Amino acid sequence: MGRTATVVGSGPNGLAAAVTLARAGYGVRVLEAADGVGGAIRTEELTLPGFRHDIGSAVHPAALTSRFFNAFGLRDRLEWIVPDASFAHPLDDGQAAIAWRDLDRTADALGRDAGSWRAVLRPLSRRMAGVVDFTGSQLLRMPRHPVTATRFGLRVLQLGSTLGRDTFTTPEADALLTGAFAHANTRLPSLAAAASGLFLAAHAHTPTGWAYPRGGAQAIADALTADLRAHGGVIETSMDVASLADLDYGDPEAGDLLLLDTSPRLLLTHPGIPAGYGRSIRSYRYGSAAAKVDFALDGPIPWANADVARAPTVHLGGTRAEIEAGENAVADGRVPDRPYVLAVQPSVLDDTRAPAGKAVLWAYIHVPPGSTLDPTELVTRQVERFAPGFRDIILASSAMTAAERARFNPASIGGDILGGAFSVAQSIRRPVVSPTPWRTPMRGVYLASASTPPGPGVTGMPGWYAARQALVDNAGVGIELADLFG
Repeated sequence: MGRTATVVGSGPNGLAAAVTLARAGYGVRVLEAADGVGGAIRTEELTLPGFRHDIGSAVHPAALTSRFFNAFGLRDRLEWIVPDASFAHPLDDGQAAIAWRDLDRTADALGRDAGSWRAVLRPLSRRMAGVVDFTGSQLLRMPRHPVTATRFGLRVLQLGSTLGRDTFTTPEADALLTGAFAHANTRLPSLAAAASGLFLAAHAHTPTGWAYPRGGAQAIADALTADLRAHGGVIETSMDVASLADLDYGDPEAGDLLLLDTSPRLLLTHPGIPAGYGRSIRSYRYGSAAAKVDFALDGPIPWANADVARAPTVHLGGTRAEIEAGENAVADGRVPDRPYVLAVQPSVLDDTRAPAGKAVLWAYIHVPPGSTLDPTELVTRQVERFAPGFRDIILASSAMTAAERARFNPASIGGDILGGAFSVAQSIRRPVVSPTPWRTPMRGVYLASASTPPGPGVTGMPGWYAARQALVDNAGVGIELADLFG
């Protein structure tokens, strides 16, 4: 009988690990607690028949630059929508800033900040491969593109502190970049938020932009699932693994593997966990949470600025000062009256997501961990602020509080959807300080989730790194993506 691997969790990282191991000749079994496959990349009818909503992530800037997904051929397996407008940031009085895929078009609209926008983002977007390499593994190694890594690091130091306050002088440019920084769900300004935001903003001006698959995020899960099954893998849904003590995953001494696309806390249930490693896992920190609402709409959103309707991703929150105050309030345990809203209107370019003439809106706000706040009214007011009449076109809505998110997905501790607090310290310690953080001290057990490098995002890279490490440790062979996919 050949070697086997059990993967717990069928999010993008779990599926990436499963595909890797199945292609390497392992008999792979994936266990998923939910009744469907995909984890954070599921798409379902949450409101009304015919309205398809993404349960987790909705737009995937890093998917088409991911080394794993490029080798897997994800771009060719799905129909991708690449908007001309990567993201929009409406302001009051009908003003708006748009991050067009065309960097010069974006910069020219920013007036006296045109030169600064070009200086910050052109060197990064032109050298996206170097940026992805630097941010796409762990920091405990030499980057392959040291000049780009240095340039990226210097911009992070500049914009992640008060030193960068004078980089931009217009409200539009300030707000446009701050909206990207706020994805990090942490205090602003901060080095971690600047690193995350610059990575995202640079993607906005690349050929793949802020892309998303036609039909919803589920298409990514379906492509991975099809490949896994084609190589003999199986997936079992409605299989909630609450403890590793009773989980039969074969014989580790014989090379059988267990990979976890879960919170590191599940490792604490392993009977053989060393005390020191257990202390490290217990001290790993989680961040603020997300509370989400999905809307079924009677038509397109009536944005005060027409260009906002051209961008599937919209950041709502007003000026830089407003967004920073709101995000810092959340970090202090409070929910602001005017929160930062990360919104996605996929049906502006994807007519499969709603019945003809209708639309869907996906949106979340940041809240303190474990919050029971229903975000529907706060989100509605913020959208209405920039799109008068929005309330009148709502047909139905479906909300998920942070507390409900934590129950729905045990890996989202307290409703944290990023796999751990986003900080400089935890970019090095994720979840432990190690050149091989995917490996655990328990033989044959590996962590393959967003709580390991390179962290959150639909890239499949944590799963790939965990599976590759497992193959090196247990099969005695190094393997690269080209070995698997040709």
